Amino acid sequence: MIFNSLQFALFFAIVILAYWSLPHKLQNRFLLVASYFFYGWWDWRFLGLLAFSTAVDFTVGQMLPSAENEVRRKRLLLISMVTNLGVLGVFKYFGFFSESLNSALESVGIGALGPSLSIVLPVGISFYTFQSMSYTIDIYRGELEPVKNPLDFALYVSYFPQLVAGPIERATRLVPQLIAPRTMPSGDRVVSGLALIAIGLTKKVVIADVAAGAVNEAFAESGSAGAVQLLVGVYAFALQIYGDFSGYSDIARGTSRLLGIELIENFKQPYLSTSITDFWRRWHISLSNWLRDYLYIPLGGNQKGPRRTYINLALTMLLGGLWHGAASTFIVWGALHGSFLAIERFLKVRRETPLLTASGLVRAVITFHLVCLAWVFFRADSFGQAFEVISGIATLRAGEIPTLTIVNVLLTLGALTLFIDTTQRVFNDEIGIRRLHPAMQGAFFGVAGVLVLLMSGGEGVPFVYFQF
Repeated sequence: MIFNSLQFALFFAIVILAYWSLPHKLQNRFLLVASYFFYGWWDWRFLGLLAFSTAVDFTVGQMLPSAENEVRRKRLLLISMVTNLGVLGVFKYFGFFSESLNSALESVGIGALGPSLSIVLPVGISFYTFQSMSYTIDIYRGELEPVKNPLDFALYVSYFPQLVAGPIERATRLVPQLIAPRTMPSGDRVVSGLALIAIGLTKKVVIADVAAGAVNEAFAESGSAGAVQLLVGVYAFALQIYGDFSGYSDIARGTSRLLGIELIENFKQPYLSTSITDFWRRWHISLSNWLRDYLYIPLGGNQKGPRRTYINLALTMLLGGLWHGAASTFIVWGALHGSFLAIERFLKVRRETPLLTASGLVRAVITFHLVCLAWVFFRADSFGQAFEVISGIATLRAGEIPTLTIVNVLLTLGALTLFIDTTQRVFNDEIGIRRLHPAMQGAFFGVAGVLVLLMSGGEGVPFVYFQF
C-alpha cells in the first residue's frame, strides 16, 4: 500500500507539528523513525534493504579517509558501488536481462537457461541507491568528510520527503543541513512552503490525474485509434508525467522547507526549453547533474574530441534510460535523447534562445515535439505499441475523434501548466504566482484548492515515478 496525494499531505502535516515540538537531536531521530515508517507503509520487508545499503555506505565512508594507499581506497569504493549497483541489478534488472538472454538463446535454437524470476521492485530504490552511492564517491574524491553519527547518515539516505521519488540529494548539500541546529522557518518561508505544496497538489491531482484518463485510453487502443486520439494521448502524457513528477517534487520541497531543510529545485519550466540540451538542464535536474558528475565527466565529457563526446553522450543517456526501468523501451527513450543531444552539438545549436522571439518560439515548439516523440517509448508497454502510436499519427489514421469535452479539458490543463510555468519564468521565482496581484493569487489558490478536493474523491492515480 502506498500513500495517495492527500494522505501524503496529512502525513506531512502530522510530522511537521510533532517535529517542531522537539529539540534538535530528537528532531533528527524523530525524522528517521518517520522516514522508516513512511517507507515501511508500502512494504515493511524492504526496510532491511534500505538499512543494509545505509550500513555498507556508512562503513565504507568511515574507512576511506584512513585507507593506507590508493589500491585500498579503490577497493573500498568498489565495495560500495558493487553493493549498491548489485542490489539495484537484482531487484530491478535481473528479470529483464534473464528474459532477454533466454529469448536470444531460444531464437538460435538453444533453449532457455532457466525460468525467469519475477521480483517485486522496492519503491524508490533507484533514487536512494544513487543518493547513497554518491556519498562514498564524494568522500573518495576528497570533496566530503564522513558523517560521524550513523543515525544522521541513515536520515540522509532515508529522508522521507524525497525518499521515493527524489530529488536525488548530494551529501555535500543535505548532510550539513541535517547536522546543524535548525530554527523554525520565518513566516515568508512557511507561506512559500505551503504554496509549493498547493502547487504540487494542483499539478498532481488536477493536471496529471485528469490527463491520465486520455493517456490510458489512447495507448490501450493504439492499434485502432485514430491519429487525433493518439496525438491527444501523447500530449496528455506529456502533461501527466510533468504534472505528476514535478508535482511530487514541489510537495517534497515545500514539506522539507517547513522542516527548515532546503531540497534542490528539480524542475525549471522544461517545456519552455528551446533545445534538448536546455531541456535536460530543466528536467529532473538532480538526475541530470548526477549523470553529468558521476558518469559523463568521468568518461571524459567533451574533453577528448568530438567522436568521444558523442559516445559519452550516448552512454550517459542510455544509462539514464535504463535507470528509469528494465525495459527496451526505456533504453530507446534514452538513446533518442542521446541522439538529439549529439545532433545539437554537431550542428552547434545554441543551448538557449530568448523564448519570446520568433526563432525562440519555433525552437520551443520543435523541442517540445521531440520530447513528446521520445515520451511515446517511455509510456508504451512495448515496441509494438510505440510504433502503433507513431504510425497511427504519421499516417493520419482515420478513427473516432475525441469529444469536444476531452479536448477542452486537455487544453485547460495545458493552459494551467503554461500559466504556472510562465509566471515562474517571467518573475524568475519558483512560486511566481505569489508575485501576482493578491486577487489573482487568491483566485488561483482558491480554485485550485476546490479542484483538488473535488478530484480527490475518486480512485487515486499512483505517482508515475514510484515505479523507478
